[in-house]
Amino acid sequence: MKLPITKEGHENLKKDLEFLLNTKRPKIISAIEEARGHGDVSENAELDAAKEEYQFLQKRIAELEDMITKSEVIEVKKETFEVVEFGCNVTLKNLDTEEMVVYQVVGPFESDIQKGKISISSPLGRALMGKAVGDEVNFSAPGGERTYEVVKIFR
Repeated sequence: MKLPITKEGHENLKKDLEFLLNTKRPKIISAIEEARGHGDVSENAELDAAKEEYQFLQKRIAELEDMITKSEVIEVKKETFEVVEFGCNVTLKNLDTEEMVVYQVVGPFESDIQKGKISISSPLGRALMGKAVGDEVNFSAPGGERTYEVVKIFR
């Protein structure tokens, strides 16, 4: 099953992968070779650390390749939205605190709450789908039930 991703999110995954393959991996391989050159490999903490970093890097490369393979780029071509849908931005008002927040609805591989990007498959993302300006959105968050009002939907 393919998961939706914005064009920007897909490009970011590819850039991250390219950086790891072409910049970071050669540096780690070089560090391993250098550490091997320091003699006794049985008690070489530098070599152990470099090998561990290499294993972590290889795992991350595999994760990124998997994400790219499982992604389907969804082009957001609309300029205006009647309802919340993938790729749009939405301004929400927390009805308990009156706080306003803005989120972009994106795919699971690019969600980052700190950057205002929520996954279409998150509780809030699922609750928002198909809602129009003025609609109330109820969902369960880790801190309990939340209620927002959709204030604006835009590109």
